[in-house]
Amino acid sequence: MSPLPEVHITYPDWVSSAVDWDRRYDSVEDRMRLAIALSRENVLRETGGPFGAAVFESDTGALAAVGMNLVVGRHNSVLHAEMVAIMMAEGRLGSYTLGAASLPRHEIVTSCDPCAMCLGALLWSGVKRLVCGATRQDARLLAFDEGPVFPESYQYLRNRGIEVVQGVLREEAQAVLQLYRDRGGLIYNG
Repeated sequence: MSPLPEVHITYPDWVSSAVDWDRRYDSVEDRMRLAIALSRENVLRETGGPFGAAVFESDTGALAAVGMNLVVGRHNSVLHAEMVAIMMAEGRLGSYTLGAASLPRHEIVTSCDPCAMCLGALLWSGVKRLVCGATRQDARLLAFDEGPVFPESYQYLRNRGIEVVQGVLREEAQAVLQLYRDRGGLIYNG
């Protein structure tokens, strides 16, 4: 009989050299450029899908954690970029919620509009702002199925106090999706 399974989530080796953990990311564009760079590096290094995300302190631009799609390589369907970023941020900060009263306000910046699973996780994560690059339609052009996401899904987040900003550096984020397609990347949920 095999031992009980364990789940360990680690970053790909390249993350330590690709991320400046001490930098302050002052603008929304700086923050998005990091998310897009993570997605691009993930494609070029063949460590996962074309999606990247990062969690920041909203007011200071301090980086709490990053995430990149690790679904195929880690054999785990929930390891989307947003999920990895949230889990790593909560682990790093020692809190089950990024909305704890003792913590500064946090936001997540993601290279593409989140899927249904990630939108649900964002609600429970405690982030107060969601910033997106490429759109759901851009992902669907590659045949990624983002699940039941509707305009009402975003309105629900807004009604719960989460600011939503979409289309930031969309063309740059779209370029990574196209790079993934050009390199023959696996569409693992279509």
